[in-house]
Amino acid sequence: MTENDELREQVRARYAGAATAVKAGTRNADLLVEDACCGTSCCGGAPAERDTTQQAEDACCDSSCCGDTITTERSFGAGLYDAATTAGLPIEAVEASLGCGNPTAVAELHEGERVLDLGSGGGIDVLLSARRVGPTGFAYGVDMTDEMLDLARENAAKAEAANVEFLRGTIEDVPLPDGAVDVVISNCVINLSTDKPAVLAEMFRVLSPGGRIGVSDVVAEDHLSPAERAERGSYVGCIAGALSRSEYLDGLAAVGFADATVEFTHEAADGMHSAIIRATKPTASSK
Repeated sequence: MTENDELREQVRARYAGAATAVKAGTRNADLLVEDACCGTSCCGGAPAERDTTQQAEDACCDSSCCGDTITTERSFGAGLYDAATTAGLPIEAVEASLGCGNPTAVAELHEGERVLDLGSGGGIDVLLSARRVGPTGFAYGVDMTDEMLDLARENAAKAEAANVEFLRGTIEDVPLPDGAVDVVISNCVINLSTDKPAVLAEMFRVLSPGGRIGVSDVVAEDHLSPAERAERGSYVGCIAGALSRSEYLDGLAAVGFADATVEFTHEAADGMHSAIIRATKPTASSK
């Protein structure tokens, strides 16, 4: 197994464990400690999760991989969605949120649009997208983790969402045809990919001309080397694998995106930020 294969398996196992814990209504203490700096437990999980296991809270809050407690509690997880946004969603969809933003708001979705969520997890952003695009629109989710897909499909059934579909696949090889969607979103997942150029190329491929991306991700300041990023947190903790701002912008331009921007929103670790990434796929007339 290559290093990239090992990293992907670590990510898959981490999120499989999170999905299993959400479905069971509890989290194993050892898993909580392991996840403490990966968008769960005191680093952004729902308050109920943090209160259940003090051991996990101590593991996160005493650890330098997440920075200070106040920063990390607003950097990852369900707390980044307000109550009005999540009203009516299954609690399991909310609790399974491990992201670093709210990409459905970032993408400014409209009635009738087709949306794809890369790394859809428990389905929160797909369900929110389906609500925003309405019955004439459609929302797809792609995830490589069977446990998360099962949870997402259960959440969609509970929400009685008819305009959604969850697909098994990787974000480097999306199981949709060219030009299938109008908008691509993602929530703190691209940093976990071991082949980010492939992810950016797939986003461009599946978008229709004039389509756009609205992504939440962890992004490093340009002065931080890969080694310095790794010092600030683990790969599966959404830190070590993060691109820098310039790397993001260059990567988007390389596959053909236009009008790309990377906007830092809040610090996730020293020199590392939750960020909003936007770009558009040019139409034939604008190329």
